[in-house]
Amino acid sequence: MTTPAQFDEPWQAQLFALTVALNEAGHFGWTDWTAAFGAELKARGAVRELDGGADYWAAWLVALEGLLDRSGMAARGEAERVRADWERAYLATPHGQPVRLEG
Repeated sequence: MTTPAQFDEPWQAQLFALTVALNEAGHFGWTDWTAAFGAELKARGAVRELDGGADYWAAWLVALEGLLDRSGMAARGEAERVRADWERAYLATPHGQPVRLEG
């Protein structure tokens, strides 16, 4: 598996930036991050060969969600609820309009 040299989709860049920002804000150490991400890549790679693109970023997201869950910052269930709320909101938003979550 190779490491992506660029972001294929905007959400990947946002995920990367969020992870770096959380680290810089002191919410977790980089050593903790690399251990979690490495473990996720290893687990996924044991099942099948990884493609270095979509697999890489899916593993990144799962690793970050796990760190946030273990730290108590965002339980997995809460993260899934927010993701589902955003999905409903963007699917209901007319093209070109800002996506807004209902309060």
